[in-house]
Amino acid sequence: MAIDMDAVKELRHRSGAGVLDCKKALQECDGDIDKAVDYLREKGLAKAAKKAGRTASEGVVFSYIHTNGKIGTLIELNCETDFVARTDEFKELGKEIAMHIAAAAPLYISVDDIPAEDLKREKEIYKAQALEEGKPEHIVEKIAEGRLAKFYEETCLLEQKYIRDPEKKIKDLIIEKIAILGENIVVRRFARFSIGE
Repeated sequence: MAIDMDAVKELRHRSGAGVLDCKKALQECDGDIDKAVDYLREKGLAKAAKKAGRTASEGVVFSYIHTNGKIGTLIELNCETDFVARTDEFKELGKEIAMHIAAAAPLYISVDDIPAEDLKREKEIYKAQALEEGKPEHIVEKIAEGRLAKFYEETCLLEQKYIRDPEKKIKDLIIEKIAILGENIVVRRFARFSIGE
């Protein structure tokens, strides 16, 4: 069964679950959004969104050094309690994100972390490129917005496709763990080091 993207958006809005989980829920429920919300609630993913506002002041600093010793990362991953910080699921998430940062080299944690002047500059560049390509002026703004979305996917950790499973974004990976562990989880900060950069 083909899943309508508008239905996926509606389900995401109502449940707070990731795109893939919403698609799966809609497939399981024959496209019925109300049933899909119940399905996600039963799976615990909808609860994850409610936990997002809670304070996460415990956590662990994780590191990853690539086998050649030329790339390394540090990441502070926070949760609500020391108990969750010691769980295997939390440790696995921290290690996976640290490895992903080494491979994907994000510049920011989220879209909100991009300085306004950088965003403005990128948008102006995309508009100029579209005009240079001969695109009509009335659609240049839309083209620039589309290219900005691609920019977010390339530079923002939470928007990047997970290197082990490109069907998921890093934020989807975190939401899944929030659903399992029952606590808010936040990437507080990270650093990536590369020899020669």
